Amino acid sequence: MVTFVDRVTLHLRAGRGGNGCVSVKREKFKPLAGPDGGNGGHGGDVVLVADPQTTTLLSYHHSPHRSAGNGGFGMGDHRSGAAGEPVELNVPVGTVVKDAAGETIVDMITPGMRFIAAQGGIGGLGNATLANPKRKAPGFALLGTPGWEGDLNLELKTVADIALVGFPSAGKSSLVAAVSAARPKIADYPFTTLHPNLGVVQAGDVRFTIADVPGLIEGASEGRGLGLEFLRHVERCTALVHVLDCATLEPGRDPLTDLDIILAELAAYPVPEGQVPLIERPQLVALNKVDVPEGKDLADLVRPEIEARGFRVFEISTVSRAGLRELTFALGEVVEKHRAELAAAPAPERIVIRPTGSEKAFTVRVEGGTYGPIFRVLGEKPVRWMQQTDFQNEEAVGYLADRLEKLGVETELYKVGATPGATVVIGEDDAVVFDWHPTMSSPAELMTAPRGTDPRLDLNPRRTTDQRRERYKERMDAKAAARAEDEVERKARHAEEITEQ
Repeated sequence: MVTFVDRVTLHLRAGRGGNGCVSVKREKFKPLAGPDGGNGGHGGDVVLVADPQTTTLLSYHHSPHRSAGNGGFGMGDHRSGAAGEPVELNVPVGTVVKDAAGETIVDMITPGMRFIAAQGGIGGLGNATLANPKRKAPGFALLGTPGWEGDLNLELKTVADIALVGFPSAGKSSLVAAVSAARPKIADYPFTTLHPNLGVVQAGDVRFTIADVPGLIEGASEGRGLGLEFLRHVERCTALVHVLDCATLEPGRDPLTDLDIILAELAAYPVPEGQVPLIERPQLVALNKVDVPEGKDLADLVRPEIEARGFRVFEISTVSRAGLRELTFALGEVVEKHRAELAAAPAPERIVIRPTGSEKAFTVRVEGGTYGPIFRVLGEKPVRWMQQTDFQNEEAVGYLADRLEKLGVETELYKVGATPGATVVIGEDDAVVFDWHPTMSSPAELMTAPRGTDPRLDLNPRRTTDQRRERYKERMDAKAAARAEDEVERKARHAEEITEQ
């Protein structure tokens, strides 16, 4: 049964914004008292929160699909829709968030840090908000936009002050259990530990965290065994402790050989840019299992050579607890020194990101087509405006045309060679295709047309009653004129016949 997961792929969907409302206030003695349609509510966000109490990504391994609530629709009487319910996902401190392409987006290294992983859609404006002195009673409202939907990869890198490294069954988990209140699984066979174990150690006035890193064998940095799966948990540690087994019964194994192999693997593992290489960090050596007579003899034999290499060496036993106090206080000194250096270092320059307007809010890309060129309009604003438009409403379509014209889309289409009747596409996916006709000079705000209609579009070919009446009168007048002309001709012929007689 899986109990620890440090890599998952989340499938997120933020809430959709609610649609705006089209409504006209009606009261007694005031049948048309003005528009009162409310705005739609914004969609809910999906937020990641760095929680110190969360230690694994297991819950997201079983339930990777998460979605936030949709915004409510606007209503009449200026009632706005409710905002969608946001979803907060607790992740362990040290979680790295990456996009589907593997690029790092954010590192959740600070407890309580919040990151909006999927932003909710924008609620549509109601006709009361869209009203202005030139369009006093809009017959349309804007639709809500969809929220962000996609995949994010979460990768956990353990945040600990001290990392215990060594061969399987060297006693790393036993050491964590001996110096802290952690109770990891311990057995006498290799690869008992399948995930890092964290423990909190109190050494005098210094409190620090310690973690064992399992699965390190020769070739771990190249993907052999479980090394690559867990070497990344060492990246954030201040110092390393090499736990060497002085009582191993495996042939070809001895503390010096184990130390050389582990050092080679640490040197071969690449750390992210800006971090100190693992091999250059403070390192101590713990010769474990000195409670066994053969182990004590071997520890006395190899200790001078290890110290000659520049390492501080401690002889310990997790069974008899010999040497543990000295080791923990030495680790406390290393951690305290590192924290003092961080406090004395100048604070990094705070990066302030201020939004700046782009030189062009859109681009027009010319694409080849079977029946002629296609002009594709791309940009945040045109795509969002297209999503907010109800294409079943003529006035809403006219409003979209006015917005695009004010943005300069039509001018750019002229520049790239578009002609009236050309095919224009807005957006990439779920795009809308138009047969482009340049906008008339007078926008919809200046026209006095029934609500929900735009005379410029002429999408409805059916004639009105007045038009049919005028057409009928024209036909009747034409028939009367034709009869009068026939009567004149008839009288003229009759007069000629009488004259001939």
